[in-house]
Amino acid sequence: MKNLIKFSAIPVLAVAFSAPALAAPKTYAVDPTHSFANFSYNHMGLSEQESRFDTTRGSIVYDPVAKTAAVNVDIDTASVDTGSDPLDEHLRGNDFFDSAKYPKATYKSTKVVFKGDKPVSVEGNLTIKGVTKPVTMTIDYFSAKEHPMKRKDALGAKAHMTIKRSDFGLSKFVPAVSDDVTITVRVEAVVE
Repeated sequence: MKNLIKFSAIPVLAVAFSAPALAAPKTYAVDPTHSFANFSYNHMGLSEQESRFDTTRGSIVYDPVAKTAAVNVDIDTASVDTGSDPLDEHLRGNDFFDSAKYPKATYKSTKVVFKGDKPVSVEGNLTIKGVTKPVTMTIDYFSAKEHPMKRKDALGAKAHMTIKRSDFGLSKFVPAVSDDVTITVRVEAVVE
């Protein structure tokens, strides 16, 4: 289930902001110290569990004038963090992420949908454990402004998607542990 979080890195695409009329596309590097993906799922009908991946990297290309964007996010599957070392090891193993063989989960956008000047969703392909499926993320929050410390253009976004983990070869314990997993990605990115 936690494997599904890898795609998360995906909300990073929600990087729309006002720009001068002659603006050109800019490339933003995802800040791994302020970006991560959470995943949540129902555990045996008893509780809603939430965990995360600690390492997320990638880039966003954004053109506010043309209202286009592209997102490329990599999530380190071995960085899964549930708060339980034995569970983390199990998730890194063959039953789930198989991190030794598939060290990254990736999300690559195919289209960012705008409503007015604001990005509202990202269409793209999520790859987990060697399986690629189309997944759409809904952008819940977006901000674009100068980073107050770095004095460079920066973007912030929060987006979510729901996937079936069994679609990605992560079906262990379904249906006792829910097949549906919600992945939420929070990203900060700074112009390169």
